[in-house]
Amino acid sequence: MARPIDNEKRRELARRAVAVLQAEGLDLSFAALAERLELKRPTLLYYFPTKASIIEAALEELLLAQAAFVIPRMEAEAHPLDQLLAQLVSVHAFHQGREDRVVFLSQAVASLGMAGAQRIIDIGNQVFEAQRQVMKGRLQTAIAEGRMHPCDVDALMALLRSTVDGMMVQRFMTGCDVAPVHRFFKERVLDPLRRAPDAEESP
Repeated sequence: MARPIDNEKRRELARRAVAVLQAEGLDLSFAALAERLELKRPTLLYYFPTKASIIEAALEELLLAQAAFVIPRMEAEAHPLDQLLAQLVSVHAFHQGREDRVVFLSQAVASLGMAGAQRIIDIGNQVFEAQRQVMKGRLQTAIAEGRMHPCDVDALMALLRSTVDGMMVQRFMTGCDVAPVHRFFKERVLDPLRRAPDAEESP
């Protein structure tokens, strides 16, 4: 009977392996990768039968770490609009200076082919889908309670996600400052949706 895989060891190996692949390229052979990691090739294959499995494990760990960083900062805010802003700001704070890793993992996903890419997309959805559904419910409740103006909640959340992802890529490519975008998103997108207590709808 095969011994169970040590998940902590697997995550640590995934981090190290991705660092090597990022530095030397995805075409690095398994034998060479094992050598860089000071492992025997069969040991590396025991934990990761394919390079896709390395990328999957590394991305899953990164997304879980991101969730652990971002969600408490969102939960510290009372209003769901403030929670959305906290999400935008804290995701960018979590990845600051490490955007190259995100870009590399994205490129690696694209190189895996459709089957591998779909598995990795599914990992991302599993990590964040429950939180997205909770956030959607909070926004809908705020609208129903009159704390927000009516809006397309799905479109608002899609816009937020696009801004989060798009600004990470821009910061990697150009080194741009994301703070003005955060202010603009707050002042021009989120704040106009907020209703003061007992505010009346305009006719």
